[in-house]
Amino acid sequence: MASSSSCAFHCSRVSIRCSASEGGGQHRSSSSNAVRVNGAAHRAPLQVGAALETSINRSLAELSAPVLTPPPPPPLTGGGEDRVRRQNIPTEKQTVDPFRQALIVEGGVRYQQTLVVRSYEVGPDKTATMETVLNLLQETALNHVWMSGLLGDGFGATHGMIKNNLIWVVSRMHVQVDQYPIWGEVLDIDTWVGSSGKNGMRRDWLIRGRNSGDIFVRATSTWVMMNKVTRRLSKMPKEVRGEIAPWFIDRHAIEEEAAEKIIKLDSNAKYVDSDLKPKRSDLDMNHHVNNVKYVRWMLETLPDHFLQQHQLSSIILEYRKECGSSDVVQSICQPDEDSVPPEEHVSMVTGPSLLPEIISGHHSLAGALQQWPTKYTHLLQLKAGDKHEEIVRGRTTWKKKSHKAP
Repeated sequence: MASSSSCAFHCSRVSIRCSASEGGGQHRSSSSNAVRVNGAAHRAPLQVGAALETSINRSLAELSAPVLTPPPPPPLTGGGEDRVRRQNIPTEKQTVDPFRQALIVEGGVRYQQTLVVRSYEVGPDKTATMETVLNLLQETALNHVWMSGLLGDGFGATHGMIKNNLIWVVSRMHVQVDQYPIWGEVLDIDTWVGSSGKNGMRRDWLIRGRNSGDIFVRATSTWVMMNKVTRRLSKMPKEVRGEIAPWFIDRHAIEEEAAEKIIKLDSNAKYVDSDLKPKRSDLDMNHHVNNVKYVRWMLETLPDHFLQQHQLSSIILEYRKECGSSDVVQSICQPDEDSVPPEEHVSMVTGPSLLPEIISGHHSLAGALQQWPTKYTHLLQLKAGDKHEEIVRGRTTWKKKSHKAP
């Protein structure tokens, strides 16, 4: 397995301006962390006589001493101690985060956050995209580690990981979408972690509609550790397992009996988009391309006519190698011709049949009448001279869009 970018349980070095506070204000459930102040302030009585004379003499001595100009305060650069001060990362486990509308529940190990879908997280149809879903998964995972009290100064790395120069990388992710959230909808997101072999960790998510209680999204992922310097995968140190094992829950959002094998494509695939180059904004805090950008590169390879009529219902990603800012990427996609749905029995055009040459001359009509496959295989790879190195393999499943206005 190779690495990718993103969050993990340990996902969370995010440069967030606010942090959880203990207690602090009201929340949707009661908390035992309310700050209490016992006793009252006491003011010492005014001292006179000998004490007053001593104080005056000291003041006169200070006035006669040479004036020393204190050094200016260090500039706020956004790094080092200043960053730590601004982030205010908790050093102990928090149960309530009033700023993020979040709780630690189920015996103090599962994270639950309530949020609202914002205007910049939806497309023209006022519906959230797969990129929005992936960003929500990443952010809640990072927040989970934030509240755990285990966060070091890395992108989700624990204190033990920082000592061993390790970071989290995702090796596999599977997301199933039953229904995409819409603009202004209130969501409840639950996430938790579990064991995945000796050296891995699993993270799962459920996204529900607050009003209906329906599950919109299910997701599961597998994470491994990589040495930050050598960029090679590493075994999980006992110290790190001791930190995260108490948080493990034996539960799966998606029951996978056997992982679906994703075949490797070559440049002879039906859809190929070459010379893709990362931008600075595509990099995460581990200085490699974020996995949400990978998905965007994959989906942009598909024809516009297909994307206008279909929405992504499932995506499986297998990460092989990280991608940096100087890399050149090729996106390859091959449809599964066996996944073409049966012909619909509803006639789209009444009256005489349209001639093929008429249909071919109207691209929008041709795209609407075409029966598209619903399963696709994807590959992102680096171009290194005459050779290519795999970044991530993908498998997507699609369904027809509902034209009902949100």
